[in-house]
Amino acid sequence: MQHEVCYFDSRQTENLMKLELYSDAVLTCDVPEHRLRRGDIVKLVERHVAPDGTEGYSIEVFNAVGDTIAVTAVPSSALEVLHEDEILCARLLTPF
Repeated sequence: MQHEVCYFDSRQTENLMKLELYSDAVLTCDVPEHRLRRGDIVKLVERHVAPDGTEGYSIEVFNAVGDTIAVTAVPSSALEVLHEDEILCARLLTPF
């Protein structure tokens, strides 16, 4: 069994309603099965609702040169919109 660790900040709940398809968002938790970490930038490609009513998104993740490295689904609680006071950075894609 794998466990997901998510972090929340005060901006996240107000931003859940602002997630728009085909926009960039930031992960608020690690997704180890795809080697993704909290803070990675993702593209929102589809919104869906699970049978239990949980809202989620299909996401696509690109490397620094634009190649797709992962396509998966995450709950909306694992995403946050980007803010103008944030700076993007690069990291190596390493296993957990």
